[in-house]
Amino acid sequence: MDAFFDPGSVAVLGASNDSSKWGFWLAAGALRGAERRRIYLINAKAASIQGQPTFAQLRDLPETPELLVISVPGPTVAGVVAEALELGVRAFLIISARVPDADTLAASIREAGGRLIGPNSLGLVDSSNDLLLAWGNFSPGSLAVVTQSGQLGTEIATLAARSGLGISRFASIGGQSDVRAAEVLTTLVDDPATTQVALYLESFTGGAALVSALKALRAAGKPTMILTTGASTAGARLARSHTGSMTSAMDTVDAACRAAGAIRLTTPGQLVELAGFFASTWLPTGRRIGVLSDSGGQGAIAADTAESWGLDVPELSPGATGRVSELLPEAEHIDNPIDLDGAGEKNLDAYADLAEALLADSGIDAAVVSGYFGCYGEDVPDLLDRELSVVDRFGELVAEAKKPVIVHSMSASSPAVTRLWELGIPAYTSIEAAMRVLARAGFYASHSGRLAESSELNGPVTPWGTGYAAARAVIEEAGVPVPAAVTLGSVSPGESREPAEVVPASGLRPPFALKAGWPTHKTEVGGIVLGLNDLTAVATAYADMVSRLGEGEYILEEMDTREHVVEILVGGRQDENFGPLVVVAAGGTETELFADTWLELAPVTHAEALDMISRLSCSRLLTGWRGRPAADIDGLADVIVAISRLVAGSNDIAEIEINPVRVAPDGGLAVDALVVTTEAPTPTTENLTAETSTSEE
Repeated sequence: MDAFFDPGSVAVLGASNDSSKWGFWLAAGALRGAERRRIYLINAKAASIQGQPTFAQLRDLPETPELLVISVPGPTVAGVVAEALELGVRAFLIISARVPDADTLAASIREAGGRLIGPNSLGLVDSSNDLLLAWGNFSPGSLAVVTQSGQLGTEIATLAARSGLGISRFASIGGQSDVRAAEVLTTLVDDPATTQVALYLESFTGGAALVSALKALRAAGKPTMILTTGASTAGARLARSHTGSMTSAMDTVDAACRAAGAIRLTTPGQLVELAGFFASTWLPTGRRIGVLSDSGGQGAIAADTAESWGLDVPELSPGATGRVSELLPEAEHIDNPIDLDGAGEKNLDAYADLAEALLADSGIDAAVVSGYFGCYGEDVPDLLDRELSVVDRFGELVAEAKKPVIVHSMSASSPAVTRLWELGIPAYTSIEAAMRVLARAGFYASHSGRLAESSELNGPVTPWGTGYAAARAVIEEAGVPVPAAVTLGSVSPGESREPAEVVPASGLRPPFALKAGWPTHKTEVGGIVLGLNDLTAVATAYADMVSRLGEGEYILEEMDTREHVVEILVGGRQDENFGPLVVVAAGGTETELFADTWLELAPVTHAEALDMISRLSCSRLLTGWRGRPAADIDGLADVIVAISRLVAGSNDIAEIEINPVRVAPDGGLAVDALVVTTEAPTPTTENLTAETSTSEE
């Protein structure tokens, strides 16, 4: 990858003197690095470009360039690449758009031992290596931008420059026909100029490699902030289980971010405001904040906004409360949020004194100053020096406490606000932005990345087929408790097991549940009957079900009659980009109605499974809702772990689902299961309706 970011020589094919054309900007940018590398400009119609002699064609160059930049009409690119490969070029940056059959072109480059960024790239920048092969100007800095949309990446770079961040490296990777985002990200791990990364992707092909690169960046202490576009619903429409149909592509991206220790954002502006925080100050170690305001209304709004972002505004410790009382002897309210009530105008040092009291409280992880601070010196020049001295004290307090202070100021660019940023104190013009940044920084700090080792995986070892009986066998072998059961009906060619032959000798205890073994969703087709209390009832229900659904495999189970049961869905599936996923959700026949779901990349540990459960709104039912005994949450976590290891350990499993796991105080029991293989059988005429229904038992 060095050939792309620090080549010894660069040739620009399509260089131009016309400032409205790409070739002009590529030539001008390349020439800025002329002291570091050899630059060759190619244009058959111009003797010189921007004062530099040109070459009529690639074959005329005195050497084979290490990097060839191509900016010519798309239909001519394939011929140019073929000639360049023949001459020994191995690194290509293709700016050209509308290149026919780009995948074939990329394959030809790879087969020759070369690499390609593009087509349809907006260029490459490496500030440390004097490399500028893009339209426009880029301010040097510490933020790397890797993007599929070149213009969106340029917007990020522009916003970063306005915020004083600047760009360390910029890579517009286009459609990722060859070089993918993960490879570029990997180059940033050891790049000394890069301290944080902005990533925009529309396609997550090769997601496992991407997660690996993001984890490496996290381990290097380089936060990665991700933007992406709306989740496609196409995969959900094709899914045969709730596990597939109720989880979106965006859910999966979020799970990948959590696994890798990255963070997903929604707009370029929000990305840059968080990047400003990361570049300035300490990460908060928790979500407890102290609010200091010179307006009661602004303090109240700050507290409400904090809580809307999941931050806590706790009561102060007795020591902190005592200190606030000393500093504000006339104040009626001395708890969190603190209202200066005019004390700031009397003595600007009160801001720093009270911030010190907040940071000294062990129950406070960060302090937010909201209101007029930052405007004193701007509105009253005689107060500027005093205000700046308070800013300096803020900087000293932050360095000593190793806790962040964030300022919401009514001024956007006063001398005090400028000094705040210089001293590592982020300042924003809205309290919403301040709290949003603090909440997201806290989320990032508490999600450092995860994934269990591959040694924890366990795929099924017993041969298995389709249907409920086979699914029961798979999950039982994985360690998931299932009810006692026997099989009725056509278990093999020419053999049919009738209830009168099987049930008396089975040892099963009523009441029973009779289930058709092959429908994906049994309730929709009348493939389940509950509450059968004796052999006569079983025989009658069985005869009726066979008459309606036809011959096949039927399962008779002992019904779960325990009290205080909560129904939970546990499932897993193979994502086409990120691989195995595990899902937990509110279960039962209303599972789609509630849409109460959480997923993670598989496998997960027991602690991670417990965290997944806690994310569900229905988790309160498991902890003892309205005086009911608590359910066996550890047992449910064991089921989640087992399914996560199962789906991660077997590429043969496309989808797997237990709906529901009936969780009671004495443990969980899986009373229905579905396994869809990667080569699932085509539904038969008899079960076509069941296979395409959308509701589980």
